[in-house]
Amino acid sequence: MSAKQAARELIEQLPESVSWNDLMYELYVKQKIEEGLQQLDEGHGISHEQAKRRLLGEPS
Repeated sequence: MSAKQAARELIEQLPESVSWNDLMYELYVKQKIEEGLQQLDEGHGISHEQAKRRLLGEPS
């Protein structure tokens, strides 16, 4: 799906009373989620267990 189509679908789901700030925030969050998913698909990232160890300050 293109970025334009994804933005259209997101906008259609928002209430009519959405503010510009809320709209921009939603688009930004959507972009960051898509970027993260793409990175995971490309094999970048760490496992859940590795993340837990890092957060707890344990050695890798």
